Amino acid sequence: MTDMLTEPRHVHSAAPASRSAARWSVAGGVVAGPLFLAAGLAQGVARDGFDFTRNAISQLALGETGWIQTASFLLTGALLVAGAAGLRRALLGGRGATWGPVLVGVFGLSFWVAAAFPADPGAGFPAGTPEEAAISGHGAVHMAAGMIGYLALCAAFVVLARPLAARGLRGWAVASRVVPVAVLTGFMASAVSVLAFTAGAGLGLLWLSAVTARLADAPAER
Repeated sequence: MTDMLTEPRHVHSAAPASRSAARWSVAGGVVAGPLFLAAGLAQGVARDGFDFTRNAISQLALGETGWIQTASFLLTGALLVAGAAGLRRALLGGRGATWGPVLVGVFGLSFWVAAAFPADPGAGFPAGTPEEAAISGHGAVHMAAGMIGYLALCAAFVVLARPLAARGLRGWAVASRVVPVAVLTGFMASAVSVLAFTAGAGLGLLWLSAVTARLADAPAER
């Protein structure tokens, strides 16, 4: 009889813990993008020879203080993977609850690959580097990881447009289908302007933060 009376207490105590874990997971997905961009901007301003119009944030992983950017890649990847898990809980098994979080998780994993395989030097960074530099094996893997990761992110936005629309957030749903076009345009313009590439990548990170926060706060599907 005593066991029967105490059992519900364990059930009720587990529920708040589960909700708390879900909130922390979602928070990881919300802060990942802004944190990564803030760290990149701060380093870019502080590092000698770095020029946002000529150098990609990934190149900050090179040189003596490159470990800071490498740590940023690792932390961002961890936050995004956690955010993907939180997003899955927030979608409550509704539309996009499977592929949306999976694609966000792939995006997060791409940051870990980028940390393990740094970008190549070039365009005068680190200081003293020739303008033109040959593409190395690790540099090629780094670029491939970024391409796959951002393609997964763009696909995630299209998938997540469905739960946004189902929650009555039709403006958000439309934007979530348009943002991938802007992101990919920035990537395609990278041959002409590195700044366009950075802007496209940054837009993707910030929109993911916004969408994750909105889906976590929005009521269930109608």
